[in-house]
Order: sequence, then structure tokens, then C-alpha cells
Amino acid sequence: MTYDGDTPKSGERTMADRATLRGSRLGGTSFEDESGIEFAPRQLVTYDCANGHQFDIPMSAEADIPFVWECPRCGAASRQRDGSEPESKFEKPVRTHWDMLLERRSIPELEDILSERLELLRTGAIGPAHLHRRGRSAPKSKKSA
Repeated sequence: MTYDGDTPKSGERTMADRATLRGSRLGGTSFEDESGIEFAPRQLVTYDCANGHQFDIPMSAEADIPFVWECPRCGAASRQRDGSEPESKFEKPVRTHWDMLLERRSIPELEDILSERLELLRTGAIGPAHLHRRGRSAPKSKKSA
């Protein structure tokens, strides 16, 4: 589009002639009305914060309502006012490597195995080669002044 001064040449369209509404933008608010639309049924759930805050969260009537919700003001855990606390589930204790080892061996057996392996390590039968070089001199100690 070329302009001769402030007026467009004949046959050319100006920005005001375009079909879009002025002041609208992509992703902006919709100009459709909400008449005839049926919203999903909702319920207000009230939560009480340990710091004295109270707030309501709108949720679907079909949703499983959580007993604990984060307080929007302070971030603390808030409890549902009218709800009952869910039963805690039984959790199996965490099995460590030591627990699994004790299922296979007794303490006296483990002590015997440890003493055997330490003896093999000291004699040089096992372990890294750099620890068992022959002719290695003893480490020098620092002399104090």
C-alpha cells in the first residue's frame, strides 16, 4: 500500500476497512455471550489454615475432594472444614541393604567373612595392584622444626 501524502490511492484499502475489530488481539477475551451454556455443577469447599486463614475453593460436584489444600496466602497445609480425615494407609518399612544382608547371614558369619577378606587384603592376594607394589618404601614423615 502506497500513500501519496496522507490519502491512500484509489482502489487500496486502509487499516480501518479491515474486518477485524479495532482493539482486539489474538488470544484476547471472547465477544461471545454465555447465554444457553450450561455449566458443570460446582460446590464450594471451605479450608481452614493453621495460621488462621480461611478460603473457599470451587470444585466440581463429581470431584474427589482432597482433605488437605495449600493455603493461597501463606502456603501452609490447610484442612477441609467439613470433611473427615482419610484413613492412613499402611506403608511397609523401607528395607535397606543391611536388612537384606541380615536375612541371609548372621552377625557371627559376617564377622568371619570380614576377617577373612581383611587378611587376604593385607597379604596382597586381593585388592588394587597399586597398594601391593613390592619394594615400596615407607611413607616419609614430616619433621617438625
